[in-house]
Amino acid sequence: MYNKLLSPLDLGFTTLKNRTLMGSMHTMLEEAENGFERAAVFYAERARGQVGLIVTGGIAPNKEGWVGPHAAKLSEESEVAPHKLITDAVHKEGGKICMQILHSGRYGYHDKVVAPSPIKAPINFFTPRELTSEDIEGTIEAYANCAKLAQQAGYDGVEVMGSEGYLINQFIVKRTNHRTDEWGGSYENRMKFPVEIVKRIRERVGENFIIIYRLSMLDLVEDGSTWEEVEILAKAIEKAGATIINTGIGWHEARVPTIGTVVPRGGFAWVTKRLMGKVNIPLITTNRINMPGIAEEILQDGSADMVSMARPFLADENLVLKAIENRADEINTCIACNQACLDHTFTMQVSSCLVNPRACHETILNFLPTKNKKKLAVVGAGPAGMAAATVAAERGHEVHLYEAESEIGGQFNMAKVIPGKEEYAETIRYYGRMIEVTGVHLHLNTKATTEQLLADGFDEIVLATGVTPRQLNIEGIDHPMVLDYAEVLYRNKAVGKRVAIIGAGGIGFDMAEFLAHDHEAVSPSMDTKKYMEEWGVDMSYQKGGATAPPAPAPSPREIFLLKRSGGKHGKNLGKTTGWIHRASLKMKNVQMLANVAYEKIDDAGLHISVGEEHQVIAVDNVVVCAGQIPLADMHEALQAAGKTVHLIGGSKLAAELDAKRAIKEASEWAAGV
Repeated sequence: MYNKLLSPLDLGFTTLKNRTLMGSMHTMLEEAENGFERAAVFYAERARGQVGLIVTGGIAPNKEGWVGPHAAKLSEESEVAPHKLITDAVHKEGGKICMQILHSGRYGYHDKVVAPSPIKAPINFFTPRELTSEDIEGTIEAYANCAKLAQQAGYDGVEVMGSEGYLINQFIVKRTNHRTDEWGGSYENRMKFPVEIVKRIRERVGENFIIIYRLSMLDLVEDGSTWEEVEILAKAIEKAGATIINTGIGWHEARVPTIGTVVPRGGFAWVTKRLMGKVNIPLITTNRINMPGIAEEILQDGSADMVSMARPFLADENLVLKAIENRADEINTCIACNQACLDHTFTMQVSSCLVNPRACHETILNFLPTKNKKKLAVVGAGPAGMAAATVAAERGHEVHLYEAESEIGGQFNMAKVIPGKEEYAETIRYYGRMIEVTGVHLHLNTKATTEQLLADGFDEIVLATGVTPRQLNIEGIDHPMVLDYAEVLYRNKAVGKRVAIIGAGGIGFDMAEFLAHDHEAVSPSMDTKKYMEEWGVDMSYQKGGATAPPAPAPSPREIFLLKRSGGKHGKNLGKTTGWIHRASLKMKNVQMLANVAYEKIDDAGLHISVGEEHQVIAVDNVVVCAGQIPLADMHEALQAAGKTVHLIGGSKLAAELDAKRAIKEASEWAAGV
C-alpha cells in the first residue's frame, strides 16, 4: 500500500530499511536529570517502531554553539559515554541513528553567543560577538571533532544543521553576513563555511559514515538565499562528501508559519522537488508530513527520495510499523498544535505530545496490563473521556463510555471546523478506532444519570463531562442576536455580516478565525497554493528568501474582538503559535479592542465603554466566548453514595479549554487504576 515509502534506500555503504526519517527535535531530554537514560528508551521505542533513520536533537560542537546555558554539547571524550546509552539502545532494536550537530550562532540564549557579524537577532536580546578568522577555523575544527566523537559514541552518522537561521545559515546570506574578508562578500566566500565543515567531517570520519546536510532551501526572510545559490550550495555540499541532503524551511525569525497546524500537509514538498535531479545524492523533504498516505504521495510524485517526520513520532512511536501492518487508521496523528512539544522546549520543559503524553516520558508513564480487572464508567466522550476509556480498556478493564451527544469528540468537534485546525478531526478518528480495538462499550445518545451509574455496579466512575459556555451578566444578554460559541461552532447557528466577539482567549481567537473565512471556499490550510499566497511565499522564487506581499482572501464579515483586560490580544496563547493567530486575524482586518466594559445589548447593537468613551457597535450578532463552567454535576451525589469518583479535564478545571492537560490527566488515571 505504501510501496515507495516502505522501500529500502541504498546509501552505498549501508542501506536504510525504508524512506522515513525521524527528524531532529529539541526534546530537552539531554538536559534533564537522567535524561540520556530517558532518551535511550524514547529513541529505542521509535526504532522498534521501524523508523528508517533517526536524528537526535541538536548537540552543540562547543560552548559558543549552545542553544542556552549548559545545553547539550559534545566536544570532549568525557561526554561520549552517555551517548552510548542511546546508540546501544537503538541498535539493539535494529535501528539507525544520527546525531545532529547544531551551532546556534546568534540564536543562542547565552552570553557567549557568536556570529559571522555582530547583528542581533530580532528574536534574541543577546548581541553576538563577531567571529575572527581564527575563531572560524576553530569552529570548523569543532564540527569535525564533534562528528568524530559522535562516531566513537556509536552513531551511524551526523546531521549538520545548516538551516533555520542557525550559525551556518547566518554565514550563507547577506542578511547576517556583512564580512569583507575571505568569509564574506561574494557567495563563493559566504558558502565556504558549510563546505569546509562537511569536507573536514568527511576527512575525519572516513567513507562509511552518514553525513546529512540540512540545507536551507527556503529562508523566508529578506536578503535570504536565491534559488541559484541554493543549487550551487547543494552541489558543493555533495562534492564535499555529504551522503544525504535534508530540506530546511524558514528561519525562526521568518513571519511565515512553516510547521503549525495552519500549514497544509506536505505544504513545502514543492521546494525539495525543485532540487530533485540537480544532485546525485538522496534528498529528504519535510514539514507537515504526518501520515503515511501523504508521505507516499510525495515520494510517488518525485518530490523527494525520503520524507522527514519529527512531531508525528511524538504522537505515535509506531507510525511506520502501523503503516507496514496496514493499520494506518490506528495511527495517533500529530495535529501540529505545538502545545506540548515546541511550547515546552521554548519554556525549558521536557517535551511531550498533546495527543500522546507518554512521549519523552516512557520511563514514567506506561500502560501495563492490569492484575485487577475492574468495571469502570467514563462519562463524557471528549478528549479526556476518550483517553481515559481507551487506555483503561487497553490495560484489560471493562469500560463503559457514556456520551449524551450522537458522536464522540466533545470540544474537538468544534475545534475541527476552525480553518487551520482541521487536523483535530484526526484525533477523533483515532479514538473512535481505539474504542473499537480496545473493546470499550460505547453508549452514544445516552445522558448518564446518578441512579443508572449506581445501579450498574461500577467499581470506579470517571466524570469527564467537560464544560459549558459561561453566561454573562449583561443587560440584554438574552437578546436574539446573542449566541455562545457552542451554538455557532457545534449547532451551526448562522452569524451575520457584522459581529462582535466577547472574550479574546483561545476560544475568542478561534471564533474570529472561523468567522473571518468564507466556508464555501477551501481553507488555505487545505490548499498549498492558496496558503503560500495568503502568507506571502513566492513559489516562483523570484528573489532571495522567496518572500512576497501577503495576499489573504478578504474576510466575509466585519469582526470586533473584545476583551475586558488591557494589553496585547492573545498574550496567553501558545508560546510558538500565538503570533500566527494574531497575524492571521490582523490580515483579515479583525478589529481588536481592549479594556472594554460591556454595558448592554439591544436592537442598536453592543453598547460598550473604553475608558471614558462610550460607543455602540452596530452588529448583527454578539458571540460570547467568555469562558466556561464545568458540568460535573453528579460528583457529590455519587460520592455520597460511597462510590469512588474521579474528575478529569474540564470537569475538574474549566478555567481554559486545555486538551493537553485533559488527555494527560486521563492517561495518568488510566495507567494507575
